[in-house]
Amino acid sequence: MTWSRSARKVLIAVAVAAMLGAALIVAPPATPATVLLLFTIGIVAGIFGGLIGVGGSTIMLPIMYFYLGFPEPIAVGTGLFVVIFTSLSGAAGHLVRGNLDRRVAGWIAAGGLVGVILGSWLFSFLVGYTRLLSLVLGLVFLVPSLGMIRDGLRPATRPEPGCIGGTPPGHLLFGTGVGVLTGITGLGGGYALVPGLLYIFGAPVAVTMGTSLASMIPMAILGGGIKLVEGYVAVGAGLTLAAGSIAGAQAGAATIHRFRPETLKLIFGFYFLYAAIRFITGFFGVGVP
Repeated sequence: MTWSRSARKVLIAVAVAAMLGAALIVAPPATPATVLLLFTIGIVAGIFGGLIGVGGSTIMLPIMYFYLGFPEPIAVGTGLFVVIFTSLSGAAGHLVRGNLDRRVAGWIAAGGLVGVILGSWLFSFLVGYTRLLSLVLGLVFLVPSLGMIRDGLRPATRPEPGCIGGTPPGHLLFGTGVGVLTGITGLGGGYALVPGLLYIFGAPVAVTMGTSLASMIPMAILGGGIKLVEGYVAVGAGLTLAAGSIAGAQAGAATIHRFRPETLKLIFGFYFLYAAIRFITGFFGVGVP
């Protein structure tokens, strides 16, 4: 087991170094300070993604758009591109710790692939309407934020279920819907997968996080690949963010059992609510700090 842990650490270090090297070769960010900032953002997004089962684009996209000045379509595409690496790293970290239902993840992912194709097609029509896309993003952030805040303030008293409920057709249909949103918003799907698994299928919290990340892998590869081909990915920035997120997702998966689920829900519920307010007010032309 000791050798296995050491081997995983070496593999992660090599992957991080490869991502940074590729970023510097293919399309280096403007300054060393920018490289450090993007790498740090990736680490933070990866940690939180590993903890709450999202790909991290819900952290990266608002920062890239509001504070780093990326155009909204580029921020969307780059965020989904990074989710490929965050979900791979986080899912692997949860798998070795037993926090993953591979059967459910497979059905959700299968439906998600179909949904991503449809959502990416719809995105091509929305890309010229950035204010409308801002409203869509705001509404997507708003729904899970309210549910997480509610659960964080009023934790459930019933015992946690032992496994994920539902049937394969239900998981397949659920994955398709999440895939459509993934293709449109570029957010990886975790913002919808986690609440859905928790509230629709009654999943245990820890298993939800790993299963969510594993379900995202095919959707992120397809969706991120489509946006890369379409030219909506800032490659240098994306690879730098990915390097940080690979390391961060491992840390998040390793520490998930040290946090109370309701605490995580409350923190990220308020974060999602803030992001939702910024996107929605942006649609109406009102600036929020």
